Amino acid sequence: MTILESARKGLAGFNWFFKGIMGEDAYEKYKAHHQTLPPATDASHPLMTEREFWRDKTDRQENNPQGRCC
Repeated sequence: MTILESARKGLAGFNWFFKGIMGEDAYEKYKAHHQTLPPATDASHPLMTEREFWRDKTDRQENNPQGRCC
């Protein structure tokens, strides 16, 4: 493995970690969870679009404030 490949791998790992800390990967986690649900649940809770997901998440945070930065 060259130095450049090592640097890319390290940067990719840091990027993955930082996105997780900031919550940027929340929609991807939501989609993965939704795919594990049984098909009968899909009818009552259809998969939200990314825009709907972030709107819902923001609304829930506004209605139920918890300790958070900013």
